[in-house]
Amino acid sequence: MLRVTWRNLVARKVRLLLSATAIVLGVAFVAGSFIFTDSLGGAFDDIIEGSTADVEIAYQGANDFGAGQDTRTMPASVVKDLEALPEVGSVHPQNNLQSVYVIGKDGKVVGGNGPPGLAANASGATSLTGRPILTVAEGRLPGAPYEIALDVDTAEKADYQIGDTVELATPGKPPVLEAELTGLVEFGNGSGLNGATLTLFDKTFMQDQFFGGRDVYGSISLNAADGVSQEQLRAAAQKVLPPGVVARTGDEFVKTNQDALGDILGFIQTFLLVFAGVSLVVGIFLIINTFSILVAQRSRELALLRTLGASRRQVTVSVVLEALAVGIVGSTVGLGVGYLLARGLAWVFGLLGLDLGKADFPVTWPTVFWSYVVGILVTVVASYLPARRASRIAPIQALRDDGSLPETALRRRLVVGTVLALLGVGSMVAGFSGDGSTGLSLLGLGMLLVLVGAALLSPIAAGPVIRLFSLPYRAFGSVGQLATQNSLRNPRRTAATASALMVGLALVAMMSVLGASAAASTDAAVRQNLTSQFIVSNVVQQPFSTDVAAQIRKVPGVSGVASFRSAIVELGGSSQQAGAVDPQEFARALALPLASGTLAALTDGTALVSKATADDLGLQVGDTTTMKMQGGEVRLEVAGVLSSAAAVPAGALVTFDTFDKGAIAPLDSLVFVNKEPGADTDTVRAAIEKITADLPTVTVKDPEGFAQEQKKQINQFLNLIYGLLLLSVVIAILGVVNTLGLSVIERTREIGLLRAIGMSRRQLRRMIRLESIVVAVFGALLGMALGLAFGAGLIYALRDQGLTDLAIPWLRLSLFVVAAGAVGVLAAYFPARRAARLDVLKAIATE
Repeated sequence: MLRVTWRNLVARKVRLLLSATAIVLGVAFVAGSFIFTDSLGGAFDDIIEGSTADVEIAYQGANDFGAGQDTRTMPASVVKDLEALPEVGSVHPQNNLQSVYVIGKDGKVVGGNGPPGLAANASGATSLTGRPILTVAEGRLPGAPYEIALDVDTAEKADYQIGDTVELATPGKPPVLEAELTGLVEFGNGSGLNGATLTLFDKTFMQDQFFGGRDVYGSISLNAADGVSQEQLRAAAQKVLPPGVVARTGDEFVKTNQDALGDILGFIQTFLLVFAGVSLVVGIFLIINTFSILVAQRSRELALLRTLGASRRQVTVSVVLEALAVGIVGSTVGLGVGYLLARGLAWVFGLLGLDLGKADFPVTWPTVFWSYVVGILVTVVASYLPARRASRIAPIQALRDDGSLPETALRRRLVVGTVLALLGVGSMVAGFSGDGSTGLSLLGLGMLLVLVGAALLSPIAAGPVIRLFSLPYRAFGSVGQLATQNSLRNPRRTAATASALMVGLALVAMMSVLGASAAASTDAAVRQNLTSQFIVSNVVQQPFSTDVAAQIRKVPGVSGVASFRSAIVELGGSSQQAGAVDPQEFARALALPLASGTLAALTDGTALVSKATADDLGLQVGDTTTMKMQGGEVRLEVAGVLSSAAAVPAGALVTFDTFDKGAIAPLDSLVFVNKEPGADTDTVRAAIEKITADLPTVTVKDPEGFAQEQKKQINQFLNLIYGLLLLSVVIAILGVVNTLGLSVIERTREIGLLRAIGMSRRQLRRMIRLESIVVAVFGALLGMALGLAFGAGLIYALRDQGLTDLAIPWLRLSLFVVAAGAVGVLAAYFPARRAARLDVLKAIATE
């Protein structure tokens, strides 16, 4: 039997190629996800270790990974106290900023859209790697006012040379600063900053420009004296530090930040693996269909093996071993393709600002292990049902079997498919009402069960749908009738092939509904809630100087300016986007929809929370909750509940005082501007744009422009999702090609007879193309229907998150169906070409 299995593999290697391709693509996504996140983690680990000294000193939470710009500082006297300690080899005080962006010679901002714009005074500290944290690559460090040094990558991107005047966008006053470039530096071991930019100032100038001239520091790095351990240095330093300031060993500091980084990388990896799972699910449909057809075509051969004494178990094992070989080959190739995919993901993220050009892309043993486990397991499991079917066919029955399933199988499918679909709907309903990761897991499980249930039920729906195709196919005469009858001949095969396409297009349709609804909700929120005439926002999605708002307040014709500041906080133990506002100014900028309470009740020590946040945390007006920020915890009383999160991009609103207590730097994310009733709109806008003319990081928009900016971000996210889902659609297209190709082999004698009685090669190619269009459009229609249902359900579930309006993009969905038909034509090209080239006499003589 092993020799027979090997012979079958060699004889049918071309037929199994596309099934192996499905595994290649699915495993590639798994391997690529692991390799990419390992690369990302390694790149950030290099930054963390390369910027950490033996002991790091700062206020608790100030230097943690992901913390915002911190307002807490230590007096210079602390530096003198540390220098007096015998355990200390050297002391390196530092101030840091996170919103300093270099403006290139072309007038465009370098970086942003995620990676921060870092600024600091130069540090001479040595990192845990034994190398200096900063190394001068060219020129010198700044030593006077209005002098700076840049990291090598930033200077290259901005096209600056030493001696040039560099324009900077800063969080200070004024928000635009010009300085002479005196030097270029490399960070750590030269691995780069992953897209972040680094600007170095003179220490005294930085204090004068950004810290009110005070001789203070935000953090202090210590290098140990000879023979002193990190623990000894930390213990000695802690004794002379002010209350609230914490000394941490370099190892402890690195581990804390790596753990925080791990949470972020875990989310990214899970996000990517979801799409890998989608691709593998589609691949399962392809493998099941391929082996089902191969088993049907080999029914005579299997019957002969049974007659010669092969047991059912041997027949099953033979088919599964073929699948195992396919899985091993597919996983091996998929691992290599996964490396290339990881490089591709790095390029895509590079477009978003994350530069991994200098990062390593390691292929670790866990990556190899899971790639083979997933690839082999999926292939073997998918082949088991066809193998089991093959072993249960009696020899005498198989000798005359035409490969079709008895009608009882469809009845079993009806029962099982209905049960799975109902369980899926129940799981989705539970997921809609659940919260956090549990709710998302139930939602994902429910969608998977519904998709599998729909796939099982699809053969029952195939007949009526295919008969509808017979109406337009009449225009093609007998060729159209033959195409319809061939599609009806085996509805299970037609439906199984269409189901692969259904999965990918269902998710594409769902995301289209989600995107259209998000855009419609944004338009509705702007139209109903925004009362300001102008909005100032940052084009790189980062906070900017409050001096912009201060200057706008002085513009003639401006009646009110409301600043909105944002930060990631913990509210009631869950991570939230919080906003800080002046309630009186904000009331003139937006008409906030409140389910309970009033905006006037928002005062220091209180908060407005979104309905979704209130429901998740069980909060009502009058309750108290804790907001945890980098500077500590603040107890807040709930003053009101927002009926929709669409009005403000935050789950909670507080006053500026709360952010001040949390040590969050006063930086604006949005500025809303109201003009006086009699003021000319164009004149006021021109005056505001004059203020921001030298600051390319921010732009001025009217409400319609602001809505378009928000929708542009939605579309960018959707395009990323479409790109990730494209792989599953490609696998589904391969499934159509594979099924048609195997069908041509199966119908060789029939095709020969058709040619013999007068069908031309052109008519034969047309018939196969029409069959392919039936499969592709049927799958698209199933996918569109499920995607609409999933999308409408998601909008309902997320109505408290700001998705208030359900919008169906009928034109886009119609284009998807038309595109599916075009895919059917393309998928039929090679099978139709092969069928047309068959020798008529040899085809007729085929058994």
